[in-house]
Amino acid sequence: QVQLVESGGGLVQAGGSLRLSCAASGRAFSRNEMGWFRQAPGKGREFVASITWTGTSTEYSDSVKGRFTISRDNIKNTVFLQMNSLKPDDTAVYYCAARWGPTYNYWGQGTQVTVSS
Repeated sequence: QVQLVESGGGLVQAGGSLRLSCAASGRAFSRNEMGWFRQAPGKGREFVASITWTGTSTEYSDSVKGRFTISRDNIKNTVFLQMNSLKPDDTAVYYCAARWGPTYNYWGQGTQVTVSS
């Protein structure tokens, strides 16, 4: 089993920045892909960003590309999401997830990000 715990959410004004962290424990944190997802009120969960085990390959949704950066520290078993130039539309609960196969099957409990206009 893998436990994922997100932190770093909060309230920020539009144009501001936040850095989310996701600490993993349990199963060996190796050779996996990590992702960030978000769910806004009344909407479905959507993909935000992902990063491979080595960190050499990342992907972003079009809505955050150029503003958000995903990174990871495999020594500390932690994944980060640096969010800059935040917009009110970025308001959501943010979840980190892990996968060793084709689907993300380990999820954190989420952290709330609220961007005021």
